[in-house]
Amino acid sequence: MIRRRHDMPWGAQLHDGTTRFRVWAPRADKLDLLIEGGATHAMQRDEAGWWSLTIAAPAGTLYRYRADDGLAVPDPASRRQPDGPHGPSEVVDPHAYAWRDLGWRGRRWEETVLYELHIGTFSRDGTFLGAIQHLDHIRALGATALEILPIAECPGKRNWGYDGVQLFAPEQAYGTPDDFKTLVEAAHERGLSVLLDVVDNHFGPEGNYLNALAPDFFTDAHQTPWGAAINFAQQPVRDFYWHNALYWLEEFDLDGLRFDAVHAIYDDEIMLAITSALRAYRRDRPVLLVIENERNEVRYLDRDASGRPLYYDAQWNDDMHHVMHVLCTGEEQGYYKPFTKDTVAKLGKVLAEGFVRGEGSARLPSSGFIPFLQNHDQIGNRVHGERIDALADPVALGAMTRILLLQPQPPLLFMGEEWAASTPWPYFAQMGDELADAIRAARKQEHGFEGEGLDPCGEESFLAAKLNWDEVETGAHAKRLALYRRLLALRAKEITPLLLGARGIEYRVDDAVLRVVWRLGDGSALRLLANCSNASALRGEALEGRLIEGEAGELLAPWSVAFAVDRRAH
Repeated sequence: MIRRRHDMPWGAQLHDGTTRFRVWAPRADKLDLLIEGGATHAMQRDEAGWWSLTIAAPAGTLYRYRADDGLAVPDPASRRQPDGPHGPSEVVDPHAYAWRDLGWRGRRWEETVLYELHIGTFSRDGTFLGAIQHLDHIRALGATALEILPIAECPGKRNWGYDGVQLFAPEQAYGTPDDFKTLVEAAHERGLSVLLDVVDNHFGPEGNYLNALAPDFFTDAHQTPWGAAINFAQQPVRDFYWHNALYWLEEFDLDGLRFDAVHAIYDDEIMLAITSALRAYRRDRPVLLVIENERNEVRYLDRDASGRPLYYDAQWNDDMHHVMHVLCTGEEQGYYKPFTKDTVAKLGKVLAEGFVRGEGSARLPSSGFIPFLQNHDQIGNRVHGERIDALADPVALGAMTRILLLQPQPPLLFMGEEWAASTPWPYFAQMGDELADAIRAARKQEHGFEGEGLDPCGEESFLAAKLNWDEVETGAHAKRLALYRRLLALRAKEITPLLLGARGIEYRVDDAVLRVVWRLGDGSALRLLANCSNASALRGEALEGRLIEGEAGELLAPWSVAFAVDRRAH
């Protein structure tokens, strides 16, 4: 059995029956520790504004902090909030969970196929333990890694996860911290890596009491779309996020993290420091690190001389999504508009080079980009939460699916995509009445699609988003699932073993006929030939190499896709 605990300067640290409580409150003149149903204890302050106290307080002790104004607040680094973000914090003993020694040594990034899921809507129960019953499905599908939407404690019992206010406390509606550890172990037992989506760019609008303890945690020098920016100029703030990242890897044995919207983090140094700390902490197995970055900045994705990532393994590739979405659906509104001209050429560029917008990315390997046909944002930010199957031409969608799953960039699937789930995935949250009205107005203004959708703060939106597992093996759903399984098995056999160092070297477009060539890690070539149109087209130059998918006759059928591996390209 293995015991895991991450020691950190913030929060409650249990040791031999006593607990050290420590919190940063530099503006406070007085700070008390309140034990629920017990005594009040005066805490001691040091010159840097840290308050601490060590007393006899066993696991399960509930507590709060009370500053000068008399407001009693939870611990910003609480490991558990059993009554939600407004309630007291709980002293947790991480050593109480006995990890089995499964001999898990992780998986290489190049073999990654990500499966994005939301705990609350993935299973009927909507819990950590409820998710375990569907892990065998993910393994049989051919995905290799879970990417779990944020689980930080937030108000209510339903939320996407991006309104977290207790960044160390797993959402109590999903279960206990030990339940989450059980899920991680179950995934590892099935050969699945586990990544957690973390939000370091803002706090949610309700239940954030940090400002009452440490207003210096935030700054007016910058603004995010979601509120006050984090003040990373303060060392305790940097330590908070640095330790939060290490906490998830060390205490929960996660394989990696996905960092949300790093373009809204106004401090490059902290993002690079976190990656260095994570890679230094774990050297016995891969650490998988992913970012979302609207600015498409390549420095985060740089490699060393051996081709290994210096910082992040990869970035979500919105450009790939947008161009594929336009080809499948013909939609032109909003952020799709820049992709409506020369669309096939833009598809070639993202496949071969990575980005269409932002900084030039041709020098990066294919492994630095994560493409997808849909994800939580691209579905949930539609007024009706429609999945792409409700919008796309099915033949065009089939072509884009084949390209997505067999091109070298590590693909991401959104839960249920593999069987064309009929359930939508609209936005949902649970807030107080005043905030709920503001959210309704903001969603309508920000995502100005025509029509009236489900109430973003109503329970019906959450319930509508729950997957219907009864449909998986029926009719057209079973046919789609068989396609995904076949393509991912083909990827694992023919392409994955050769992906280390793979990169795009050429793309060409003749009308709607697209050719892309990638140099694989052993020097061979992967070649794509696709007719991205509703009309038949002449092939032109033959497709060289051994055909592994599709047909490549002289006349290409509409939306036909063919891949070949050319060993002669050494």
